[in-house]
Amino acid sequence: MTSPARRPIVAGNWKMNYGPSDAHDFVSGIFDDLDAITSVDRVLCPPAISIAAVHALTQKSGIMLGAQNMHFAEKGAFTGEISPLMLQGLCEYVILGHSERRALFGETDELVNRKALSAFAHDLKPIVCVGERLEDRDANMTERVITTQVRGSLAGLPAERLGELVVAYEPVWAIGTGRAATPQDAADVIAIIRALLAEMYGAEKAAPVRVQYGGSVTAANARDLAALPDVDGALVGGASLTADFVAIVRAFAESVA
Repeated sequence: MTSPARRPIVAGNWKMNYGPSDAHDFVSGIFDDLDAITSVDRVLCPPAISIAAVHALTQKSGIMLGAQNMHFAEKGAFTGEISPLMLQGLCEYVILGHSERRALFGETDELVNRKALSAFAHDLKPIVCVGERLEDRDANMTERVITTQVRGSLAGLPAERLGELVVAYEPVWAIGTGRAATPQDAADVIAIIRALLAEMYGAEKAAPVRVQYGGSVTAANARDLAALPDVDGALVGGASLTADFVAIVRAFAESVA
């Protein structure tokens, strides 16, 4: 169960799915049920090309939008990139350092950190992803990997605004595999993340940071995850493309009821 001081947040990462027309139809179908769950921050993260279409539906509701990635620069010769200025007025959140960005596109902790600092500078709330690979876990390297990622990706953030930061723990071995981490797996690593943040910024400043779990989150396992005291929500992949997303949000709402 989420701490009373930290409001649950469930974000749906659509990845490379749903162009503007499909995005409009999907959100129209879940809108009423999703908008009615007011005790949880609900964030939809469409591909960049569909953000405006979804924004047109959600702008007068309690449903928020996030981008899946962002360049740190405001403008320039960065073909194919999206700047923070382009997201202002459309998005409240931006996912940074997702494992797919790190593994497939070579994003480093240093780059993720530059993006996180830029997000804060442009009044966007970063959802910063960290997580270990299967080979790391099997080699008992989980704590070392998480420590390196947290220290590198979250260095130098404005301490007075840490309440706007979301950290998503996404064990890479559990993403899209159907093999979710056990509640104890998630709890153990999230405890490491919280201890690191307290060490970096002080316990009082770090206390409001919300930590999500991401990695094969489904309607079937959401209640078990929501029951964990230090899990403040979920970063949902495949299940966010269906009405199961509403059920997942509802599970976190029930955990704070």
